[in-house]
Amino acid sequence: MRSIWNGAISFGLVSIPIKLVNATENHSISFRQIHKADGGRIRYKKVCELDGEEVAMPEIGKAYEDADGSMIPITDDDLAALPLPTAKTIEIVAFVPADSIDPLQLDTAYYLSAAGVPAAKPYTLLREALKRSRKVAVAKFALRGRERLGMLRVVEDVIAMHGLLWPDEIRAPEGVAPETDVTVREAELDLADALMDTLGSVALDSLHDDYREAVEEMIAAKAEGAPAPAPEPAAGGGGKVLDLMAALENSVRAAKEGRAEGEAEGGEVAEVTRLPAKKTAKRAAKKTTTAKKTASTTASTTASKTATKSASKSATKTATKTATKAAAKKTASKTAAKSASKTASKTASGGRKRASA
Repeated sequence: MRSIWNGAISFGLVSIPIKLVNATENHSISFRQIHKADGGRIRYKKVCELDGEEVAMPEIGKAYEDADGSMIPITDDDLAALPLPTAKTIEIVAFVPADSIDPLQLDTAYYLSAAGVPAAKPYTLLREALKRSRKVAVAKFALRGRERLGMLRVVEDVIAMHGLLWPDEIRAPEGVAPETDVTVREAELDLADALMDTLGSVALDSLHDDYREAVEEMIAAKAEGAPAPAPEPAAGGGGKVLDLMAALENSVRAAKEGRAEGEAEGGEVAEVTRLPAKKTAKRAAKKTTTAKKTASTTASTTASKTATKSASKSATKTATKTATKAAAKKTASKTAAKSASKTASKTASGGRKRASA
């Protein structure tokens, strides 16, 4: 791959000569402007608006347009005289966790290639240090006449750099969110979770640009003189959603049917990653309340049973004691009666004996 910039990475006192290579490429199909009447190519000419003459590229310079419309000429020497320490250096200023970088700041991606054999050792050192720290490097560099911000990270065995927008280039999302108060029901969230779960995950390598392929097929057909392919009927949808619940239910059903058809045809199906059920504060509160009620009912039932058992035991003990006492009294009464009867019998017998004598 052809390098677009040569310089060095400044890693403390270590300097690593590198080459900058584009990590991405644009596959969009470009069109030319033509004259519809005869198909002639339409070209733009650079014309001076003062004298009306066409100007060649070597004669074109730069200028800054002031608020009043006047032009302030800026030469290459003016720009070269500015203090720009990062003109040929990617200066690392910090190492931070990757999740501390806002994805909104991510811009063009580049690969950093070690320039020559001497650069291999410090390049590898920085790469392995980034791997072990699980952090990314924040750096400043200059490219195409302006200083930029960059993020260095490891991709396989290569150090990649993402250009970053400056923080003040990110707009605040004011006035973007819905201004009306909207209430989302738990059932709707459950269906949305089910739809996300059914769609699952997908390997990004398996995705491709369907529109670009259709454009290429159309161009190839027209180049051969064949009629353009007939457009496929557009899928339904895109209108106003009247019933959100019905739309979610139909989406879940369609996703499941699509997966089943793909499996039946033996095609590749995206792997479904089962997501943990989301628990909102409301659900958690409901579960807590239910748990408390269950615990209270259980405690009440247990207390009632315990009281019943205690009362039963107490009643049984009392009844037993009473019966025992009654039995004892009855036995004592019988014993006393027998004793009195014996005594009376003996006394009567003694009296008869004395009378006989």
